[in-house]
Amino acid sequence: MARSNVRSAPARPESFVDCLRYLLTPSLWKQVLGRFGTGKASRWQAQPLIFVLLVMTWCAGDSQPERFETARAFYVASYQKRRRPGTTCEGFQKALARVPLAALRLVAAAVRRRLTQLFANRWTVDGFVPFGCDGSRVQCPRSQQLEERLTSGARDEAPPQVWVTALVHLSLGLLWSWHLGKGNANERVHLRRLLGTLPRQALLVADAAFVGYDLLQTLAGSGRWFLLRLSARAPLYVPDKSTLHRYREGLVYYWPQWAQRQQLPPMPVRLLRIRGKKATVWLLTNVLTEERLSRKSASRFYRWRWRNEGLFRTYKRTFGKVKLLSRTVTLVHRELEGSLLAVQLLLAQGAVALPTTDVLPSPRKILVAMRVEIRNVTGMYLGPRQRQTYWQRLQQARGDARRRRRNKVRRPWPAREPHRPAHECNAADIASAGSVVRQL
Repeated sequence: MARSNVRSAPARPESFVDCLRYLLTPSLWKQVLGRFGTGKASRWQAQPLIFVLLVMTWCAGDSQPERFETARAFYVASYQKRRRPGTTCEGFQKALARVPLAALRLVAAAVRRRLTQLFANRWTVDGFVPFGCDGSRVQCPRSQQLEERLTSGARDEAPPQVWVTALVHLSLGLLWSWHLGKGNANERVHLRRLLGTLPRQALLVADAAFVGYDLLQTLAGSGRWFLLRLSARAPLYVPDKSTLHRYREGLVYYWPQWAQRQQLPPMPVRLLRIRGKKATVWLLTNVLTEERLSRKSASRFYRWRWRNEGLFRTYKRTFGKVKLLSRTVTLVHRELEGSLLAVQLLLAQGAVALPTTDVLPSPRKILVAMRVEIRNVTGMYLGPRQRQTYWQRLQQARGDARRRRRNKVRRPWPAREPHRPAHECNAADIASAGSVVRQL
């Protein structure tokens, strides 16, 4: 990058490009430019390559060539004094395939450090840094290479799929980090690989699929806290038989049968019962004291866990990523890395514009504002002149904060197995109760 082309990040962004420069600072580019494999003679240098890759996720279009034309035109109109990149989508894909995945992940790590600086005063809630973890499958085209190498995790006739496990900062609703795997991947293994991206005071909030002895021991040994939903098959033991008659919550020990056979020690955890208007939820945590984590805070953190579920809905439906467009394994991974980074930057712009956790920004409204800005800059918009700046439209992109009076799932889904919650139990109905609470 030439010295004359480097501009400092503005104190308050106004335009779309200023918002991107506010997040992707010049110091960030200095950290990552050396890891890209583009040569000096290449028409696609690192910065325009990443810029076009991000804008292709944000702009509208039914195919990759259509989105590429819009994204390239937006880059050329935004940086008119810089050297223009290549003109064909095929050349862009070849240049993108030469970029190592480690370089794209280095960009994501630099963005995480930038987000930590921007949201330092909103990072901690009740002494914890709350993160949610969940996974989902993304479909791929039925090309021969993808069918051979990307194993489907569902039915035999299902298309090739990629499993995405993502961490979300719950109070901000912000995508933090992610890991990719085949369609039959294990999200517990993915979470182990994502632990390095979590801060020391992180509180991991997840569903019952993450309850496992090895994973819980790893989380506790790394200095992280967890708050997980209790499944009906979790083997719990109480330290005192006198409390077994009417046990509701308190100190218990998580000790599976295989751990007992290997003479591994039981893991002390705290059982919480959160009563709601529609159902009762049982939670497990390694925060053993009420003063450190109250039931009110635990209830709020677990209620925020649905923001992680909403992330995949945003990614698949709002961004149209139910099915990817790339037809090779190399480009599938780079399309996923680039699109997830684009979602992260979009949510970060909304979080910067709305400095409150009461109402989260609306990803759909931010995406509409982005597309209006892209059409205005590229000259594709022929409607009335916009009297508001991009920053003003971002401040109006508020999410829906109304209180819902009905369930979001209004009809039973054939492929969804209902969750079996843990129930209150006493000495007479331990065998028939959902929760396994026994004497140690």
